[in-house]
Amino acid sequence: QVQLVESGGGLAQVGGSLRVSCASSARTLSSYAMAWFRQAPGKDRQFLAAIDWSGTVTTYGNFEKGRFTISRDMAKNTAYLQMNNLEPEDTAVYLCAADYRFGIATNASEYEFWGQGTQVTVSS
Repeated sequence: QVQLVESGGGLAQVGGSLRVSCASSARTLSSYAMAWFRQAPGKDRQFLAAIDWSGTVTTYGNFEKGRFTISRDMAKNTAYLQMNNLEPEDTAVYLCAADYRFGIATNASEYEFWGQGTQVTVSS
């Protein structure tokens, strides 16, 4: 069982930046793809970004390309999502996910393990 814990959310100003982190309890995540999703009240879970097991292949949702950057630190068993130029529409709960695979998945149903999420609120 892989446990994921997100952190780093909070209140940000429009145009500001935040970096959310996803730490794992697993001995290693080296064989797991990681991804970030977000969910706002009354909306579907939205794919943001994914990174493969090696950290060399990434893919992004259409709305996030250029503002969001996913990365991972294998030594720390942690994935990150750097978010820049934040907008009020970015307000949501941000969730990380992991799945034992060597490719990348963009659908939430393809990820087995999920964190509880961290709230990001962007205020003007």
